Amino acid sequence: AAAGCLACVLTNPLEVVKTRLQLQGELQPPGTYPRPYRGVLRALGAVCRADGVRGLQKGLAAGLLYQGLMNGVRFYCYSRAEDAGWTRYPGGTVAAGAIAGAVGAVVGSPAYLVKTHLQAQTLAAVAVGHQHNHESISGAFESIYKQHGVAGLWRGVTGAIPRVAVGSAAQLATFASAKDWVCERQWFGEGSWAAVLAGGMVSGVAVAVTMTPFDVVSTRLYNQPVEPDGTGKLYRGFLDCVLQIAGKEGLLGLYKGIGAVYLRLGPHTVLSLFFWDELRKL
Repeated sequence: AAAGCLACVLTNPLEVVKTRLQLQGELQPPGTYPRPYRGVLRALGAVCRADGVRGLQKGLAAGLLYQGLMNGVRFYCYSRAEDAGWTRYPGGTVAAGAIAGAVGAVVGSPAYLVKTHLQAQTLAAVAVGHQHNHESISGAFESIYKQHGVAGLWRGVTGAIPRVAVGSAAQLATFASAKDWVCERQWFGEGSWAAVLAGGMVSGVAVAVTMTPFDVVSTRLYNQPVEPDGTGKLYRGFLDCVLQIAGKEGLLGLYKGIGAVYLRLGPHTVLSLFFWDELRKL
């Protein structure tokens, strides 16, 4: 849990940008909507201008809660699978990573819901997606609970489970092999920080390509406005969201924010796994 939180502090600005890029132009054909966020660097600048430098850490408290819950459960489950010897079987690493990720996603879903709402909130001039207008993290939890009950806190979890399962499986299955591949090419010395970071960035390509469509769907499901009975106003569920995005925004709509996803993944993978390893030694 601590490893995920430490990595989150350093990568949260890219999470804010990713959320805004994924909500931009929701269910509108390409080229028919204003784009206040254009690419990762310009989007970082746009967030700073609208919300100040502190805006880059919007939703940090909810993000820390999510990372603590999700990664705490994910790493614990994966460690147990390693200890039981499941990862030594063919495909065991992928299966263990996917199952551990799915369990972590369910546990951390309420925190991810609030994080998405808070990170999407901004000035009307540059607002994208539905604006929930929560005052604080505690106010967000209270508001959702009062309106939709306990079940409302897990709204959008159907998008979170495949997102984290796919991302976790790809990350845990490719990180070690990518790091070894970098060292075999003698780009960096064995065990050096550069090799670990390069391995994380190589692994990040596979994770970003496989995970981004699920990430976009997850963000949309979490942030959509809802009816009094808790049903979504825009999407009926995971498959409906995929079909609507592909139909109205094109297949590339499922890859919105992939630049921010990739730039976040490498450092986040390296930092979280490094902190995890060092904390386990302690």
